[in-house]
Amino acid sequence: MRIIVAFPLIMSNLFFAQIRVPDDYKKIPDILDSADFSYPFMIPDKKYDYWQVRRPGDKPEPELIYDSQRPENMAGIDESSPSEGFFRECQTENCFSYILICHNNTPESLTSEKQLKNFIGFVDNLPEALLIAKINGFSIDTTNRYTGSYKIEDRYISLYALKSKSCPVMKESFLIKINRKTGKLGSKSNGIYFKSDDCNNLAQ
Repeated sequence: MRIIVAFPLIMSNLFFAQIRVPDDYKKIPDILDSADFSYPFMIPDKKYDYWQVRRPGDKPEPELIYDSQRPENMAGIDESSPSEGFFRECQTENCFSYILICHNNTPESLTSEKQLKNFIGFVDNLPEALLIAKINGFSIDTTNRYTGSYKIEDRYISLYALKSKSCPVMKESFLIKINRKTGKLGSKSNGIYFKSDDCNNLAQ
């Protein structure tokens, strides 16, 4: 049993010794490891009267994740939750997010990852880059530089991020580069840094 437990730790230490994150990369703030804290920093590519990020729940009204602040002279809009959305985090029926936009008093729900990407448009900042990375199947772990660092340049935002599998558990570090104008993402593997024979349906 000690050998089984120790192997992932040894593998992680060996990996860490082999990769060096350049000094001009900064640590991603811990709070941004959840998409919910990236939504408030989105700058839509188009002008809307207002917009909200929502998540269906067990109650009749959806859970409000972020509200861009509706103008005072605009009446509220009763909009029921759609049947699907992006970033499905679990297997339950209502475990996803969506964006409600309103223009000229007409509501519309954005429910796909492609619509989210189009909503973001030009990648203005780190939180938007993290959402683009998540659309492409990447996540971050801010406890390690090789899975939680970033660099912002005029044309690109680069991230050290990860991809994971849950059965068996496996985590792989990547260097990804996002074109700020197009949102196109390129990636290069840095190698697998954690591997186990266990299965974990909640692995990130």
